[in-house]
Amino acid sequence: MINVAVAGCAGRMGSAVVDAVTAADDMQVVCGVDPHAAGDAGAFPVFATVAEALEAVDADVLVDFTQPSVVAGNLAAALPAGVDCVVGTTGLSNETLGQLAADAAPGTALFYAPNFTTGAVLMMEFAKAAAPYFPEAEVMEFHHCNKKDAPSGTAVRTAQLIAEARSPRVSEAPGRETEMPGAEGARGALVEGVPVHAVRSMGYVASQEVIFGSLGQTLTIRHDSWDRTSYMPGVLLGIRSVGEREGLIVGLETFMA
Repeated sequence: MINVAVAGCAGRMGSAVVDAVTAADDMQVVCGVDPHAAGDAGAFPVFATVAEALEAVDADVLVDFTQPSVVAGNLAAALPAGVDCVVGTTGLSNETLGQLAADAAPGTALFYAPNFTTGAVLMMEFAKAAAPYFPEAEVMEFHHCNKKDAPSGTAVRTAQLIAEARSPRVSEAPGRETEMPGAEGARGALVEGVPVHAVRSMGYVASQEVIFGSLGQTLTIRHDSWDRTSYMPGVLLGIRSVGEREGLIVGLETFMA
């Protein structure tokens, strides 16, 4: 039985993780971490911080769906204590992830996935495959109004994969130099040379389009997630797999092979 601590257990994603872990036969929630729900009576204890939680319970894996402002501190408490981490909170740089993994206890793994849906992982793989054949590419991501970071981790990762796949070629599309005065940002953010656009609106959970263009044709790859339950098979796969690894692991595709 895998003992799981859930950071952000009172949030939308955290609550879905609690339900998914509870329904699984090979794991259990031993505690939650959420300063807004600390001390609440329920099926498991809830603590204000990861450090407090790990002093009180024996956790094998910490699942973190919190906020960019607190996730690094949560991981800094768990990894040196030998607790494997499954992280869906975006906003961490590659440098920060690498440093956190370097500070982990021997045999401990930090698994970070920009997106836990199998469809989004396949979308990124398809984009990577298409990138060498199209001179232009742009990423548009769509999320609910309460998302704390822009662009999304999925969009950033997609742009990075496109840039790697088509290197050394770079985009020839007009960039920020074409933006009109007073409309700065119209061409989006540049992530490794790939324009990325972030939409925030009611009605969305998480969607993304990757638009490729070449002479006389375009190719659009799109993924839509309309419910947070779509993330749960990937989260459970991460929980089951992370104990077999060590160091920094990025991307759900690592465990899907």
